[in-house]
Amino acid sequence: MDVIFNCPKCEQELAVDSSGAGTEINCPSCGELIVIPEPPVTGPRPAAPSAAAAPAPRVEVHPVNPIASSAAAKVEMHLKVPVRTTPTESLISKPLPPLEVAAKETDKKIRTKTIKHTDCIEVGHDKFDEVVSNFLGKVGESNIISITPLTYTHLDIGSQKLLTDFGVLIVYRG
Repeated sequence: MDVIFNCPKCEQELAVDSSGAGTEINCPSCGELIVIPEPPVTGPRPAAPSAAAAPAPRVEVHPVNPIASSAAAKVEMHLKVPVRTTPTESLISKPLPPLEVAAKETDKKIRTKTIKHTDCIEVGHDKFDEVVSNFLGKVGESNIISITPLTYTHLDIGSQKLLTDFGVLIVYRG
């Protein structure tokens, strides 16, 4: 059976099992130290009522919450909350913005650079790969939009012949 009483400080209604009567607890609402009162005493039932006497009112005591007084409610559960030392990881990742939005968000203009093979030959040494690599390194991989190989024909001044050569067209933000 539960003992129902109010906290003397905050008037919070409390219900405690009668087996805890006389013990001290802290009020869950205000933290005041409270002594659990004794349950009300009900007198023994009188013998068979006589016809002349008025029947005494019948007093029945029911638990406030039948589940609270059940055996399952008395099982103590000791639960632990996991503590993490590292920041929590996100299980849902945001999608990347569309290319149109990403292009509008940057303040860099779109530019082009053409590097011809004939412009990269110095005293018989072919430095085309080195020149292209250095340029791409300066621009940065995230700013490169496209790299397109080119084949072109030009007139060699010394031999007066048409020569075919190659190069690369780089479109980038910068």
